[in-house]
Amino acid sequence: MGGTEANFWRLALSTIFLAILAHSFGLGLGGSAFHVFLISGLIGFGIGDMTLFQALPRIGSRLTVMLVHCLTAPMAAVTEWLWLGTTLSLAAIISGSVILIGVVIALAPREHLHIPKRQFWWGINWAVWAAIGQAGGVVLSRKAYALNALAGENMDGITAAYQRIIAGTIVSGICLLLVKRQYLAGWTNPEGESGPDAKLVGKAKWEKSSGWLLVNALTGATLGVSCYQWALKTTPSGIVLPIVALAPLVVIPIARIMEKEIPSRRSIFGSIVAVIGAVSLAIVASR
Repeated sequence: MGGTEANFWRLALSTIFLAILAHSFGLGLGGSAFHVFLISGLIGFGIGDMTLFQALPRIGSRLTVMLVHCLTAPMAAVTEWLWLGTTLSLAAIISGSVILIGVVIALAPREHLHIPKRQFWWGINWAVWAAIGQAGGVVLSRKAYALNALAGENMDGITAAYQRIIAGTIVSGICLLLVKRQYLAGWTNPEGESGPDAKLVGKAKWEKSSGWLLVNALTGATLGVSCYQWALKTTPSGIVLPIVALAPLVVIPIARIMEKEIPSRRSIFGSIVAVIGAVSLAIVASR
């Protein structure tokens, strides 16, 4: 389906799911910090995801995910400290760093990447911007929660996720329209087919992708982001984000089952290091 189109439809579906939940059980579009959550989504989902999908095809998923996760956590922690005055203990900083070191060990490419120099640096550039966007979105969410608390409002994670994803869906839709614009004449699609065959390709694409998009929207941008926002309500980004960085490591056993991909010894060792760091961080944070 392509990254830009898949990203838009997963966000659009999640917006519908979250809207139903937020308007039924949460605050819907209410709350004194709605505008801040909206800007958070614009920066996090919009800029963060848009640039992430530009980095992926240029430098690959392993290097992209490693860079984004390992840069987002310290960027958000430092920004939150400078802006909101949130401090972390030395033990929490060390434990979070152990997690990120484990992620680097597990995800670093096994061999030298045979990528043209220009493509490589453009990929790095997009990955850095993805980290900046995601870090900015996280810190803005923390600020929004602080404003809700000052107003005596009990903002829940589902409503926060809904208010954020609205802006992300709009930005993703605009990107999709720009990408599709060049393929409208002659029914030409991104894969190069044109004429009636292009419509057949589009139909087959939806038949193969619709189920996966639905599951992705429900698990990732609906359930996952709601839990993510709920964590940020009570916990500094410097603690939340290193734990979230474990996500690509959780994929390892799933990929073993679904894609028959055998993990390397280094990936397993890095995962163990990261989990040790996560357990340590949880213990430190609970004290």
